[in-house]
Amino acid sequence: MRALRFFAALGLAIVVHLIGVRIDPGFARAVDVFIVLIALHALDGNSLSALFVGLLVGLVHDTLTGGLFGFFGFAGTIVGYGTARLSQRLVIQRPTGVLAVVSFATALEQTIVVGLAFLLLPDPPLPDPLWIAIQSGVCGVLGAIVYVLTGHWRRNAEARRRNRMSRLRLG
Repeated sequence: MRALRFFAALGLAIVVHLIGVRIDPGFARAVDVFIVLIALHALDGNSLSALFVGLLVGLVHDTLTGGLFGFFGFAGTIVGYGTARLSQRLVIQRPTGVLAVVSFATALEQTIVVGLAFLLLPDPPLPDPLWIAIQSGVCGVLGAIVYVLTGHWRRNAEARRRNRMSRLRLG
């Protein structure tokens, strides 16, 4: 069930990315739906799962952006693992905490990608720091909104389940 939810979220992230880039080619510069998916999955605290999810989602991101293959895969792996370890140490239950974690994860991913570009490319392109800040803020807000909406959906599903179980009479 959890894997099905993850692949549905990954499919939704791919569709949002493709539609956003189709509407405005600068969409990917301001919004990174893939890092939001990695960070929200890693908030569960499972380090190994977050590591593999970061790798998979990062490689999908590499495939869709057309850049050098592996940069976002490597960065997503580190961000996923680091976010999961952080969530094991801190209790992050409020939307403001999620906003901060996703914003930090976005900035960290961009820093890792720039660092890899400096190490591996002869003349690396530098992203504008203003766009990194904008992307961090937008992704943080998007992550907080998704966190609130999924929490609301889970609470309603649990209430429906309990209501169904209370009507069940044995005997």
